[in-house]
Amino acid sequence: MTNESTENKNTTEESTAALTPEELLAQEIIDQAEEQVEVQHVYAHDVISEEQEKINELELSLSAAQATVNDQKDSVVRAKAEVDNIRRRSAQEVDKARKFALEKFAAEMLVSVDNLERALQNIDQEDESNKGIIEGVELTLQSLIASLEKFGVKGVDPQDQPFNPEFHQAMSMQEVEGVAPNTVIAVMQKGYELNGRLIRPAMVMVSKAAPAVDTTA
Repeated sequence: MTNESTENKNTTEESTAALTPEELLAQEIIDQAEEQVEVQHVYAHDVISEEQEKINELELSLSAAQATVNDQKDSVVRAKAEVDNIRRRSAQEVDKARKFALEKFAAEMLVSVDNLERALQNIDQEDESNKGIIEGVELTLQSLIASLEKFGVKGVDPQDQPFNPEFHQAMSMQEVEGVAPNTVIAVMQKGYELNGRLIRPAMVMVSKAAPAVDTTA
């Protein structure tokens, strides 16, 4: 190894000795330029490494910021959905309270309706002296029913309709020839709804099937 280095050194010295002064000057300039290029290359490599590290740090910071923004966006969306749900439920509760706030009042008014209807049923319709009374009671009843209907109160009169336990209350059952079983054959007291909600079932009489006849006897 030492012999090879010595030989290279000797060869370089011999090459240099063979050059003219102008060529030696040019060679020195070239050597200096190569050294400067190598120094600049090392410096540029160091600078690029530092810049790359900064870029990597900035990219990490950007990724973290984007993740934070996405989390906050999701939180805002969830919060908005919750607010919308609360607002919708509140509107439904207010609407329900508005619709059924008159339930107790309507129930009390129905007592007056029942009394007026019973009065018309029990008064002697053939007696001319009762004509004025009958007209007055009918007008009062019609006016009261019209007022209740304005607030969503409607009567349930299931005469000749199939019995429905959700809207009717069976008071008795009776066999009726020619009438299908479970048919309302008489309405003892009309039922009423408030905005589609039953506040009083209709009291009815319902038909029932005739007992089977034993034909084997």
